[in-house]
Amino acid sequence: MRTIYADKDTKGQRIDKFLLKYMNNMPRSFLYKMLRKKNIKLNGKRAEGSEIINDGDKIDIYIAEDKIGEFIKEEKIEKTGRDFSVIYEDENIIVCNKPTGLPVQGDDEHKKNSLNDQLIYYMYEKGEYNREEAKGGKPSICNRLDRNTSGIVLFGKKFAALQAINEALKENGIDKFYMTFAKGNIENEREIKLYHRKEENKKVRIEDSFFDGAKEIITKIKPIKKLKNATLCEVKLITGKTHQIRAVFEYIGNPIIGELKYGDEKNNRYYREKYGVKNQLLHCYKVIFRDIGNDMEYMRGREFLAEMPYIMEKIVKGESI
Repeated sequence: MRTIYADKDTKGQRIDKFLLKYMNNMPRSFLYKMLRKKNIKLNGKRAEGSEIINDGDKIDIYIAEDKIGEFIKEEKIEKTGRDFSVIYEDENIIVCNKPTGLPVQGDDEHKKNSLNDQLIYYMYEKGEYNREEAKGGKPSICNRLDRNTSGIVLFGKKFAALQAINEALKENGIDKFYMTFAKGNIENEREIKLYHRKEENKKVRIEDSFFDGAKEIITKIKPIKKLKNATLCEVKLITGKTHQIRAVFEYIGNPIIGELKYGDEKNNRYYREKYGVKNQLLHCYKVIFRDIGNDMEYMRGREFLAEMPYIMEKIVKGESI
């Protein structure tokens, strides 16, 4: 038998989901069998599985201690590189700057060296992450950038912080701004409403009116600086869908420089040969916390900036008119 006391870092979870993370090697069917047999109690009463855990709650697990030990699989924290830079950090959150080429989550090429892996190892190396002390809660990134998009990524160190940040992102309580170079001349600031759907070919389809399975997307574009054959733009995402910015710029006839899926090959060749551009020039440069609740209210009104990658600065200086 084991007793666990919930705290502010584990509150807000369903008890069944919490226990499946805490005993990460336990079959799901076995957990629900234990719940049916009244072998798991919450504050002295039978747990059904759907209850939400609160700070200070007592969870009694009436399973043999050696069996519980078998259900808790030790997590191996693998050493990683460190390609990100820290913009801001406290006990709840890391605001970091991701370079181009680094995936936020593991893929076939970066199975153990994604940004998420690097941030977890960064915490572990500082002595801030211990799986047993975290009671199964695992730190994680909150917003995603495409592998070849650089800029700000938010990382929640604790479950309560993760929950608050993810909710704020979902409800547009956190504003995200990007810098990009678009082909041609964009004269005026505009808000663009279109419809978006992911396709099977790993691209997205965008139209100006609704079509089957499509969702509305809203993108704000503001020209910042006119260059010789391009425009430096600030982009604000009102919605956040796969490839949204990249596909919208193609749709309006001003594809992003360096863009391979939604770009202009002739334009890309010019910037590849002159500046060595190999991927889309898209950078999440600013994040503003407008409305965020729970334990993260202290972040309201905070603004964070990520410096522009060197190659983008080089283009501004070399192409200015």
